[in-house]
Amino acid sequence: MNLKDINNIILTGIDENGEEREYKISDFTGKRTILYFYPKDNTSGCTQEACDFKENKKRWTSKSQVVGVSPDSIKSHKNFREKHELNFVLLSDSNHALAEAFGAWGEKSMYGKKYMGIIRSTFLIDETGEVVKEWRKVKVKGHVDEVLAELT
Repeated sequence: MNLKDINNIILTGIDENGEEREYKISDFTGKRTILYFYPKDNTSGCTQEACDFKENKKRWTSKSQVVGVSPDSIKSHKNFREKHELNFVLLSDSNHALAEAFGAWGEKSMYGKKYMGIIRSTFLIDETGEVVKEWRKVKVKGHVDEVLAELT
């Protein structure tokens, strides 16, 4: 998949300075992008993953940019970002259009109940907007190290 194929998707996000703005997916071309989908702000696994990216910023900033995506609202993203001092873009995909385009939206199960939601996934996208590596059904522990190892 190439980001040009889904450039019509426009999302509202919180930039690395905490400011709200609209993004077209093509805004992330020109530099390698780590695009990761996570289910919900301020839950244990999602917080750990976000903080792992934040704490390893020196390992990815010269080589790429990180963009987190969840269906949460902008208000939720602002709170999540401020509470954990996150230093990368968070996008609100409330209608899950971007998640569906990447195959990161699907059936999940918890305590025997099936529902639709974000399937924790990460994509490494090159400077031209081409997906060059993907991780599906991600386990949080050690995942950021695995992704950053791919950058070298």
